Amino acid sequence: MKTTFKPELVSSVLKDLHSANRKFVMQYPGGSHDRQPVHTVYGGAQIFSSDTAKKMSGVALKNLKEYAPDAKSLMKALGEENGSVELWSKIYSRIEKKLQDEAVEDFRIDYEDGYGTRPDAEEDGHAESGALEVAKGMAQNSLPPFIGIRIKPFSEECHKRSLRTLDIFLTTLLSQTGGKLPENFVVTLPKVTHAEQCTALVELFEVLEKNNNLSLGTLKFEFMVETTQSILNFEGCSPLRGFVEAGKGRCTGAHFGTYDYTAGCGITAHYQTMINPVCDFAKHVMQVSLMGLPVLLSDGATNVMPVGPHRAGEGKGLTPTQQQENQAVVHRAWKLSYNHIRHSLATGFYQGWDLHPAQLPIRYAATYAFFLEALNSASERLRGFVEKAAKATLLGDVFDDAATGQGLLNFFLRALACGAVTPEEAMRTGLSIEEIQSRSFMRILEKRR
Repeated sequence: MKTTFKPELVSSVLKDLHSANRKFVMQYPGGSHDRQPVHTVYGGAQIFSSDTAKKMSGVALKNLKEYAPDAKSLMKALGEENGSVELWSKIYSRIEKKLQDEAVEDFRIDYEDGYGTRPDAEEDGHAESGALEVAKGMAQNSLPPFIGIRIKPFSEECHKRSLRTLDIFLTTLLSQTGGKLPENFVVTLPKVTHAEQCTALVELFEVLEKNNNLSLGTLKFEFMVETTQSILNFEGCSPLRGFVEAGKGRCTGAHFGTYDYTAGCGITAHYQTMINPVCDFAKHVMQVSLMGLPVLLSDGATNVMPVGPHRAGEGKGLTPTQQQENQAVVHRAWKLSYNHIRHSLATGFYQGWDLHPAQLPIRYAATYAFFLEALNSASERLRGFVEKAAKATLLGDVFDDAATGQGLLNFFLRALACGAVTPEEAMRTGLSIEEIQSRSFMRILEKRR
């Protein structure tokens, strides 16, 4: 056959291309395959206790049974009257089980907005008591699978208070537990505006690790995107990747703060919602800046609480009118939250915030509906994709569309982890649970060669 390219030219070009490709892979090592919780529940440090998750479970179940005692009433409350009763009966039973077994997936003990500004002696006391309660929860095995603390921002006004709380909390906790942290422990740094704030946190982590006999890199953090400057800096560039790089491998997540961000855009309180277009813009910048990195993204919270205005006095009940008014308020808040969560999921944000245990039933209603509605099509797609990819591999062809396969696999990893889908349902893909739990599409193909 006739050719134009000389071997020496091809060798020179491919050498440079190989070098550039390797550099790209190093810059974008791939997203995290770790389990991602579907939510982070925030609660003030002043009220946290070792059994907070258990208490929230009880409140969430009571709320569900009071305002939606069956699948049909839940469908009506969420505006899903025309949906499949069979599907929603399945969703309802799985919500009940989830609220009983693991109502809270992730909890953040809050020393920031959910805590407020208090005298130093009071915050010192709550930093210590919060750590003691976490140590107690570790001993009792009563903590949720993910947990951490949110300190105050590293702004000029707050950084001294913030690092003191961090120091007291972690030093107390480690002294109580013999140098052990809870599984999946993370520190949340809010209102990050420049990379040097992340650098400072890493330096403090290194001191804490050294002085408390922790392995280097043990302490992890996530940062919060709450300002316009964290989306575009003064040079007109996104600084988000710089925040992650400043973390030196310790940054695990980026959380969007809906209400601070919209306020910073000059939006009035009435229109500060999760579905405001400015939020979608900011979250898309987060995605295009951080995709391909092992950093998990989270949306914010619905701040309208599903809590009725009327409470029964001691030894008294509510009138029928008061009960109806409570139900109307709760259902309205539920539907708002449901719509917000479905919007987050549809735009690629699989985690969000919850602020009250009465929100938990709807967190799982929205999440389970999202996964179960797409279960059949996702199963067929993944089964067909694995078969075609395996054939290509067996024939020796280059298979370079692994990202699509990994995305389909991630659907089932997320659905299984939160209880939306059963192992039996996941195996409709033609994959075994062991293959799915390998968390890597390429590893599955390699083992099937």
